Amino acid sequence: MSTVNQSHKLVLPLLRYEDFSITFGSGRREKFAVSHLDLEIGVGERVALVGESGSGKTLTALAPLRLEPEGAKTSGRILWSGNTQSGQEHTPTPVDLLSLPIQDIRDIRGREIAMVFQEPMTALNPLFTVGNQIVEAVQVYQPLISNADCISAAIDLLKKTGIPEPEKRFHSYPHQLSGGQRQRAMIAMALACKPRLLIADEPTTALDVSLRLQILDLLKELQEESKDDGGMAILLITHDLNLVKHFAHRVAVLNQGKLIEVGSTKQVFEHPEDAYTKALVNSRPVRNLAPVMPLAPALLKADNLSVSYPSTESVAWFKQAPRHQVLRKVGFELKQGQTIGIIGESGSGKTTLGMAVLGLLGDSAAQITGEVDVLGHDWQKLKPVERRAMRSSLQVIFQDPFGSLSPRMNVMQIISEGLDVHFPKLSATERESRVLDMLREVGMDRSALLRYPHEFSGGQRQRIAIARALILKPQILVLDEPTSALDVSIQKQVLALLTELQKKYNLAYLMISHDLAVIRAMSHEVMVLKAGKVVEFGDTETLIQNPRQAYTKALFTAAELT
Repeated sequence: MSTVNQSHKLVLPLLRYEDFSITFGSGRREKFAVSHLDLEIGVGERVALVGESGSGKTLTALAPLRLEPEGAKTSGRILWSGNTQSGQEHTPTPVDLLSLPIQDIRDIRGREIAMVFQEPMTALNPLFTVGNQIVEAVQVYQPLISNADCISAAIDLLKKTGIPEPEKRFHSYPHQLSGGQRQRAMIAMALACKPRLLIADEPTTALDVSLRLQILDLLKELQEESKDDGGMAILLITHDLNLVKHFAHRVAVLNQGKLIEVGSTKQVFEHPEDAYTKALVNSRPVRNLAPVMPLAPALLKADNLSVSYPSTESVAWFKQAPRHQVLRKVGFELKQGQTIGIIGESGSGKTTLGMAVLGLLGDSAAQITGEVDVLGHDWQKLKPVERRAMRSSLQVIFQDPFGSLSPRMNVMQIISEGLDVHFPKLSATERESRVLDMLREVGMDRSALLRYPHEFSGGQRQRIAIARALILKPQILVLDEPTSALDVSIQKQVLALLTELQKKYNLAYLMISHDLAVIRAMSHEVMVLKAGKVVEFGDTETLIQNPRQAYTKALFTAAELT
């Protein structure tokens, strides 16, 4: 292991971890999740914490707010100097956040240290509009301003974070927004209190590439505006190393709970010292696709597929508001052994297309027109019992693994549930053997069998979701941001796994992703969506090298693929 480089001197440390550790269990079973961490974050500084899933990044980020999971034991100190002001000659005596009463910590949460969580759907209250939740945060920081001014400030924050039609989205509930829009609403809520430290745990995971850069530019702009108040610091936890290059002053690398390297961004990326850091920096998805056979049958077809929802706009009582069109006459053919990648900005209709293909919009207020053909069957006309029988052939991996995994089921139950439905004659031994084989293929082992989703990192939960889908050996797999929660090295492994499974079983993938590097590595063809319409569709390399639409060019430029 290389020596950790801590040569960067901080004049005004805002947050300092001193010999900080998190352990689970006791006695011989005690396990370090974070081991003897020493790290400083200065006033106005941007520090990125990177490492593989399960390395302790999120636990490290949750600890200052005392949000570590039940059963976790902390030691060492986390020193907070939140009352540091610009122009002071000396840093005031810091307080140890680990020893403060929880009531004092509650006063610090939001006001002084704010958090943007990795999974917005679980962090937002489903019973309140996003506007009301942001207004509540504004009122914490400015309790004396009027309600109208709070609403105006909330709408302005939604606008700044890039949400279209902010006045309209102010009245939307979390479930009415796309994954990317929910993440932007979370960021707006965190920024409402103008905190001294913003801890951002994968803040751009659900955002398309252009909006990722926009959000980071916004954070830099707000950091500049905060200089008069001492300067806001940012602790960024991310799997996107390209964003780290453009954003962070310094990078800290965690591996299995240990801090192995710290240095300036330029130093870590251009001259990494540790072998692990070198592997992390050099991890990129590799394109290794088998060509689609010329006479390969079409397993999935869509023709003039449109989806609309009732409008939330207020109109006169005698008029009917026009429906909100999410998809507009989309058509494609997905062949055996082929991957079609679907890209576009958040809210462009990508996930709605996937849900329509899966037949998961039928019980909602959605109005679906057009045709969807699955394995030669008209999907819209099948009876529920007939659809259920075909589910083993058409599987899905959702964007939010925490929301799609039952918190009351352990990993064995989650992965074997499909086997119980579609292969009920399997013995308990055969069922467990299949589950173990699939766990190994996604990089996990037997120790995960009896654990529950909340005991895993976001990336590990996504691997469990992948195993659950693949265990039924489907012919068609809808991948909705399948690697968004994975670090780059595990992402590379999972994509290699999906590629090998496609070659071995001639699987067809409909892949939805904001990550254009993943789309380039995995897709034979790419469909570009904008406001529910297909604006370009064609061979992946041809389209990337010669995009015809300005919208497509902007997406590729932001991803630095061209």
